[in-house]
Formats: sequence, structure tokens, C-alpha cells
Amino acid sequence: MARRNAFYAQSGGVTAVINASAAGVIEAARKEPGIGKVFAGQNGILGALREELIDTSQETKATIAALRQTPSGAFGSCRYKLKSLDENAREYERLIDVFRAHDIGYFFYNGGGDSQDTANKVSELGATLGYPIKCIGVPKTVDNDLPLTDTCPGFGSVAKYVAVSTREAALDVASMCETSTKVFIMEVMGRHAGWIAGAAGLAQENRGDPPHVILFPEVDFDDKKFLDKVRTTVEKRGYCVVVVSEGAKYADGRFLADAGTTDAFGHAQLGGVAPTLAEMVKRELGFKYHWAVADYLQRAARHIASKTDVDQAYAVGAHAVRLAASGKTGLMATIVRKSDSPYRWTVGEAPLGKVANVERKMPRSFITKDGFGITAPARRYLAPLIAGEDYPRFRQGLPQYASLKKVLVKKQLPAFEP
Repeated sequence: MARRNAFYAQSGGVTAVINASAAGVIEAARKEPGIGKVFAGQNGILGALREELIDTSQETKATIAALRQTPSGAFGSCRYKLKSLDENAREYERLIDVFRAHDIGYFFYNGGGDSQDTANKVSELGATLGYPIKCIGVPKTVDNDLPLTDTCPGFGSVAKYVAVSTREAALDVASMCETSTKVFIMEVMGRHAGWIAGAAGLAQENRGDPPHVILFPEVDFDDKKFLDKVRTTVEKRGYCVVVVSEGAKYADGRFLADAGTTDAFGHAQLGGVAPTLAEMVKRELGFKYHWAVADYLQRAARHIASKTDVDQAYAVGAHAVRLAASGKTGLMATIVRKSDSPYRWTVGEAPLGKVANVERKMPRSFITKDGFGITAPARRYLAPLIAGEDYPRFRQGLPQYASLKKVLVKKQLPAFEP
């Protein structure tokens, strides 16, 4: 069988473990007799369109292995959504030209919902334009909102970071609340799905422990109900810790912190729900407050990554290669939960057409009746995902991460700008 090269790219917001998936793809591909070189797109799908392909065969085994403990996107990511073939045929023709020029027969796209849509379009592209290519999606999203997979690589580590940060910050507030801060508000990621905010609930060991209030996108925000909860909590506990998803919204669909702009995918840019709530607390209740936005810290925190998450991220990358090498296409590698306690899991597959552009939100059964906390079923689901430590190597007190040479393949086609 003639060997054909593979294209791998990272897409969307990066995570603490997306490079573990890259290591899984590259190391598995190096073992497959039918796969030649793995070319990584520089800055995601843009790397394919611009013919900016990184030759991973120029990286040592040690460097590729070190990706497993390195956060962020080692090859560069992007937020770029391919339009339909009818809307922009030139993009698809360009992809085929690049694939043909570099004998690429395998396509692995590592990302979330919009990225799986791109993978699905590329999988259909080969059949439509008569170019043979095996296309497999590799799941990644801190939002944990992809369907047909038990969890999404990237989420477990963010969940761990948020739960740990909530517990530690709460201890700080509790120690000072008599004469200082009464209300602490932490904003976490999650536009439409409250999985990350829900994970903060794992910080609770006993009833009444912080976080005292969790605000989910799945539960319409009621300012009176929220303020009453904060007031009664401060009166009873002396302080109140709030964790809020960036996507918290009113019943009419308005985000609490809509900045009035959109990103490259057409999503509303959110401008900071934590200070919005803090101002509400100050104005209506008069309590001294502090707020924080976890922002990039939560998704880049490889030093406190979940071992479960690291292992799963690597596994779906390697599994994607095995699926493609076996002749399959149009699929996304998945995580399949076998049991909660003890936690057991394996890898599986799902059709890209059923994954693309579908958001999985937190079930209402995972959220308490008052809308401010998580239930026992949610805890059973979430707890195993943050389990275990997988510390990177440290030198002089700092973690040591992979540094790639990123040697680009010589271009063979005219320049192209999407």
C-alpha cells in the first residue's frame, strides 16, 4: 500500500491538553505503515489554505513526547469557519490543491463544535470533488459541549483549576470577611453551557460550603432572586462566594455582559459578567466585594491539569489515527464512560454529521431546584474528570514545556489569502 501523508491542525480556543492530542496523533501516525509524514497546519485550517505546513518529522521523539505536558496550541490555532461549498468553492478547491501537492490522504482536525463542522465539510469534500481523503475529528473544548462523547478533552483540566481556585479563594474571603470583603465573584468560561461553572461545585465538601451561588447559562438570571440569595448567605455565613458563567443571561436571552460585538464565528463577544454582578451587589446591597476573571488562566493551567484529562486527550488523538488507518472517515473520536465508580472509560467514534454545530448543555437534573448549585448526579459525573495529577517537569521552580522547530514544507503553489 502506498504511503500518504497526513494533515493535522488545531482550531479554536486552546487548552491545557490539546498538545497531548497532537502527541497522540503524531506518535500513532509514526507507527502506521500506511501513513508517511504528518504535516501540521500553522494556525489551524489557515495553514492548509496558505500552504503553511509544519513538517513534524523534523521534530525529535523527545520533543513530540514533551507535547503531552505542554499547554496551549504548539502549532498555532485559529478561529476560522469554512463556508459551504456553494458559498465559497475557491476555499475547497484550494484545500484540494494543497492536499494533492503534498500527497495528503489523511485529515485530523482538533477542535470543538465549529471545528467538527469544518472536519465534516472536509470529509464530504473528498467525495464531492473526487479526491480520496480520510477525515477524522479530534474533540477538544473546555466548554464540554460536544455531543456523543462522555466528555471533551480540555474540560477536565479547566474543571480542576476552577474547583481548586474556588476553594482557595473562598478560604481567603472567609478569613477576612469580618472586617473586609463580604462577596467574591469569579467569572469562568461557558457561553451557552454551564459545565465549567458547575465544576466549581466540586469545591464543596459539606452543605453550606462555597461556592454558595453558581450562575448557569441554562438557568435564566433573576436579579431579585440572586440578590436575596447573596444577602441571606452573608447574613448566615458572613460571606458569599459566587461563580458565574460568562454566558449568564436574562429570560429574554440578553447576556448580562453582552459587549455588542461578535467574533469570527459570529458569536457575541461577552464583556465581563463578574464586574457587572459586583456593581449590582454594591448598588443594591452595599457589601464590599472582589471579583476575578479566570479567562486564559483556566485553560492554560497545565501545572494543575487533570491526569484523566491528559490521558483522554492523548487517547483520542491516537484513536483518530487508528480509525483513519483502518479506512474509516467522517467520524470523530470519542470518550465512552463504562462506569462512574470506579471510573472506567474507553475510546469510541461518532459520525461527524451528528456532532457538527450541536451544543450539549448541562441537563437540568444536574442543577439544583433553586438554580444555584449542582446535584448528586452532576457530582458523580464531574468528579472523575478532575481526578489525578500529571505534573510537568520543573526546573528552577518553573514548568518546562516543549519548544518546536516548526520547519515549514517548501511551498509548491501560488500564494492564497482566504
